[in-house]
Amino acid sequence: MFTHKVDKIPSGCAIAGIIDRRGEKIEGQTIVNAISAMEERSTNLGAGFAGYGIYPDCADLTAFHVMFEFRRALEETRDFLKQRFFVQLEEAIPTTKVKFITNPPMLRRFFARPRADVMLDEAIATEEEFVRQAVISINEKIDGAFVFSSGKNLGVFKGVGFPCDIAEFYRLAQYKAHLWIAHGRFPTNTPGWWGGAHPFNMLNWSIVHNGEVSSYGINKRYLESFGYKCTLRTDTEVLAYLLDLLIRVHGLPTDVATMAMAAPFWKDIDRMEPERRELVKAARMIYGGALVNGPFSIIVGYDRGMFGLNDRIKLRPMVAAVKGPFTYIASEECAIREVCPDPERVWSPRGGEPVIAELESTVAETKG
Repeated sequence: MFTHKVDKIPSGCAIAGIIDRRGEKIEGQTIVNAISAMEERSTNLGAGFAGYGIYPDCADLTAFHVMFEFRRALEETRDFLKQRFFVQLEEAIPTTKVKFITNPPMLRRFFARPRADVMLDEAIATEEEFVRQAVISINEKIDGAFVFSSGKNLGVFKGVGFPCDIAEFYRLAQYKAHLWIAHGRFPTNTPGWWGGAHPFNMLNWSIVHNGEVSSYGINKRYLESFGYKCTLRTDTEVLAYLLDLLIRVHGLPTDVATMAMAAPFWKDIDRMEPERRELVKAARMIYGGALVNGPFSIIVGYDRGMFGLNDRIKLRPMVAAVKGPFTYIASEECAIREVCPDPERVWSPRGGEPVIAELESTVAETKG
């Protein structure tokens, strides 16, 4: 049982991620223990978790997690989804009353498959794009409704509270996943509210973030030119959408996408080997609107694995470790050692250098 501490670190949030690269399941309590070891980096204004592989019985369906401020928003969202999807299951997200969690919104999940006739009528070629447009429409047009998770065989659980309280509220110990990411928030320039807690998700991309995105305005306008809408009143939202755009839509490899988001300085590019230099120059010029400025460290979950990334001058902490098939990433080493006391290797990645941990190839092919 964790107790809330008094001392705080106002310059940082807490982030943590764990993956078993074999695809074997990890108890939800494991990630709770890791993030709770850094509670001094959090406040009670926001925390959350994302788990991959938690819905094996509905793995081929999109799992929409939606929060509602009032019942009319629930009814409008239900009607919207039924017009565009075959909704095979709708239910309340299981929760438990927790002393420090007050006034939560209504929380429901919908497991659904797109209607092929609607996709054909609207000339939308892929299921992913159809789901993306549905998420944007709900968040933008239905007052009081916020989709906070929209991937397959994954779920985001977040809200206003300390990480251990949010975990208890959502009964996280009852879930098992091959990949977990987590966040404890210390809000700076954006409000602490249920929809603004981390992780942020779009399709199979989920992200937790420590720091600030000072390029938010540029990134937001860049995304809007491709049909994205930023409606959740926080800078981190752009990061999830940038990943979806660069990797899913534009088909960039993960390492090239991270290079575009945390591109090296021109003076460093000039010193690279010719072949590498031309690739990095092209990424900087073509994807200038995707360059993320400001102090940040992020952990990203996706269907094939996870990666961690610092800003290019490493203004926020990030530590990585490995032991056997497990890879760990966190703001502080203590979080890793809380759940893995004797890692084989521990290191602090350099600024702009991603730590990429993907599922073993046979596992990824099965899950893909």
